[in-house]
Amino acid sequence: MPNKTTGTQLRLNVGELSRRVAELEELVRIKEHIGTELRESELRYRRLFESAKDGILILDAESGVVVDVNPFLVQLLGYPHENFCGKCLWEIGVFRDIAASKNAFKVLQESDYIRYDDLPLQTSTGLTIAVEFVSNVYLVDRNRVIQCNVRDITAQKQGEAERVRLSAAIEQSVESILMTDARGDIQFVNPAFENTSGYSRQELLGRNPRLLKSGKQDPAFYEHLWATISAGRNWAGRMVNMHKDGSLYTEDTTISPIRNPRGVIVNYVAVKRDISEQLRLAEQYPQAKKMEAVGLLAGGVAHDYNNMLTVILGYAELALHNLAQQRVDPADLRDLILEIVKAAKHSADITRQLLAFARKQAIKPVVLNLNQTVSSMLKMLHRLIGEDIELTWLAGEELAMVRVDPVQIDQILANLCINARDAIAGVGRVVIETSNVSVDAAFCEDYPEFTPGDYVLLSVSDDGCGMEREMLEQIYEPFFTSKALGQGTGLGLSMVYGIVKQNQGVINVYSEPDHGTTFRIYLPRHLGEQGEVQPEPLQDLPQGQGETILLVEDEPAILKLCRAMLGRLGYHVLTAGSPAEAFDLVERIGPGIRLLITDVILPGMNGRELAGRLERLHPGLVSLYISGYTANVIASRGLLDDNLAFMPKPFSMRDLAIKVREILGPVEDKDRPECVV
Repeated sequence: MPNKTTGTQLRLNVGELSRRVAELEELVRIKEHIGTELRESELRYRRLFESAKDGILILDAESGVVVDVNPFLVQLLGYPHENFCGKCLWEIGVFRDIAASKNAFKVLQESDYIRYDDLPLQTSTGLTIAVEFVSNVYLVDRNRVIQCNVRDITAQKQGEAERVRLSAAIEQSVESILMTDARGDIQFVNPAFENTSGYSRQELLGRNPRLLKSGKQDPAFYEHLWATISAGRNWAGRMVNMHKDGSLYTEDTTISPIRNPRGVIVNYVAVKRDISEQLRLAEQYPQAKKMEAVGLLAGGVAHDYNNMLTVILGYAELALHNLAQQRVDPADLRDLILEIVKAAKHSADITRQLLAFARKQAIKPVVLNLNQTVSSMLKMLHRLIGEDIELTWLAGEELAMVRVDPVQIDQILANLCINARDAIAGVGRVVIETSNVSVDAAFCEDYPEFTPGDYVLLSVSDDGCGMEREMLEQIYEPFFTSKALGQGTGLGLSMVYGIVKQNQGVINVYSEPDHGTTFRIYLPRHLGEQGEVQPEPLQDLPQGQGETILLVEDEPAILKLCRAMLGRLGYHVLTAGSPAEAFDLVERIGPGIRLLITDVILPGMNGRELAGRLERLHPGLVSLYISGYTANVIASRGLLDDNLAFMPKPFSMRDLAIKVREILGPVEDKDRPECVV
């Protein structure tokens, strides 16, 4: 009979065995699950390892032997896989800067984390790249490994270097640079902007560029500017701004919108150049250029004046000799005097031409014949270009009239002839030619700068060195010059261009290297009177009625001449050679002086001051100013304004008679005979 206790124990052992079997089965399932997860994890790691966009190097932490390297690093450095695996890190030349020896490798062994931000590595092609190197120490299956991540930062470093260069360029630029946000508030200015505006960067940031407004531009100017840039277009133009100290300066400005990747305007950048000094020099240059020509002409002018003075003195002596011999034939005497007048007028023409180069003046267009104007300039042009250059003058027949300031024609001819002279090396030829030209609609289609109509052509040609096509496109730009340094400033042709455009004309240039240059200037024909300008006939001169005139002039010869002319015209004349004499006369005579004729420049006191004091003593006294200086020179000294009567020397008896009568008013006694010259 079985023992009960043994059976009970057997049942318990079977139950325990079943439980343990179940536990073992669970452990197997867990192990299999863990194995699956490990395999999946390893697979995921392998995928990440092989697809990573950074280079990855796995090292045995103890030996420094490369265990694995991912494809990206192989591709990045250009070495095959076998050049890495199984070798110690310090044996791989590309990493010599990281682990040049086994001792150097200990740094990686003993540090859980190391980072090199900018490490140079050389690829198989010899190209050096910049990398970011990071190493981390891990435990894998109780073994220490080092994972090295290598990231190519060459493009990033180049971008940073480019930003540094760009920042340096902006900071050191001579151009003023301003950046605003989309609303127009200032976010950045460079030092040049600070220097130009007078404001510091701290004073400008967050403010609107309107603080520079000078009031020289109207609201429509700014409205157009803002409408242009807010529409996404560039704006370029010139504006006058106000410095912090209140002074004004002129800038050439370009403003451009800046868009983000979505195309939205987020900033505006303005690049500005202060051209105030350039404009000042441009204004001064024509005067200097004219003075250069004056220097060239000085000898010739003296020669011409001496010739004319010889004529004047000679005929005057002949007239005096005839009078002394009592051989007074009115016809002969008149002929002698007319020769004197002719020589004097020629001298006045020389003065006009000289002043065309040496002074600024208001433009005074008149109807003229270009043939006459050019002919009067030929002597001076000969002296400008020198003896080695032949000057040929081809005058067009029956030339139409034009309306232009003759001084401007002188300036055009002088500038073009000087340029022609400079283009000729040694002996050469300059040809000046005029003709009538008609332009029809078909011609204007090919040359849109023209409008159909009739023109007078003035051309200046030379057989000098000529110009390249690229140069022809720039010759009218201010400050552009083809001459050597110090031989020209590039304003002569821009002046010519400005004069032609001011007179509604067209300028055209044709040139080829080594074949000379031809400038053609087309001026619109004047539609009024045609033909030669006839000299004004002698006419009856308006006479005075005995009005008292005080004449103040420090040049005795002119004082005597004007007294004689005014006396001949029927005026009672008092003369003074200085302001002091004038005050003595007025004090002795008292009221009754109707007109003061005074030179502007006098010893001790100018004519304007003299007139002012006399007019306060005798209200109603009127003044006429005379001077050998031009009106513009006198006005520039603050001695005259537009409301004052002025007459430049030399003047004729007719000029004086008409001017005086114009100031004093019409003759009251209509029956009184006029003085006839």
